[in-house]
Amino acid sequence: MDLPGQAGIYGRCTVPAAEMALANAGMKITDMKAIKSHNPFATNDINFAKKMGIDVMKMNNYGSSLIYGHPQGPTAGRIIMEMLEEMVLLGGGYCLFTGCAAGDTGAAMIFKVG
Repeated sequence: MDLPGQAGIYGRCTVPAAEMALANAGMKITDMKAIKSHNPFATNDINFAKKMGIDVMKMNNYGSSLIYGHPQGPTAGRIIMEMLEEMVLLGGGYCLFTGCAAGDTGAAMIFKVG
């Protein structure tokens, strides 16, 4: 999937970040009960889901940066807290947060809720 302009740059960086986090943890995307992203465009999540082989409708339950706004720190913090609360509702397990910053930089973190 080719994404135009800035969406193309942002849309690509979260995938390798998530792949690296999963590889470092010895896990697969299917081990994640919840997946949240901090992306400025909906096309980024569609691209992420396609590249990672998951259903985009399983991402960003209860909201995302498209709803809250895009300031990096506070929005990412809110999304992570909501993801952890979602994990409590799901009975615990692993979850993945990923996001983009500065146009071509991606980050990802895996959390475990017991």
